Amino acid sequence: MSSTSARPVNITTRGSAVDRTDCDQEPGPDAVRCHSDPSAEIDCCTLGAGPIDAAEAEHLAMRLKALSDPTRLQLLSHVTARGCGDVCACDLTEPLGISQPTVSHHMKKLVDAGLLTREQKGRWAHYSVIPSAFAELRAFLDLS
Repeated sequence: MSSTSARPVNITTRGSAVDRTDCDQEPGPDAVRCHSDPSAEIDCCTLGAGPIDAAEAEHLAMRLKALSDPTRLQLLSHVTARGCGDVCACDLTEPLGISQPTVSHHMKKLVDAGLLTREQKGRWAHYSVIPSAFAELRAFLDLS
């Protein structure tokens, strides 16, 4: 007969740590098994939409990959700060301290990923957000 002893375990739930004493040390290094406690309000990290197929995974990965660059995130934050308005590429070089060709390169990646639209106005490109693309990402990343 194996004896187990309750030991406190900190479980993080949506930004706050919960002290759980209903966990047992299992054989093996650092193996812990927690008992279900219906009265505890601990969120499991399940994606709201459920499993996705290979085509959807490829589609989402392309968008997430475009967002994985710090410069692109900064550029995107400048475009989204305008809400539904568009932003001229000429207004993005100075605040970020990058050249116009660098802005164009990164903005092309965001457009190709379907996150922004590009409209040529005279000699400058203007960019705006595609709200449905971010709604799709938000729905996928919704942990509930």
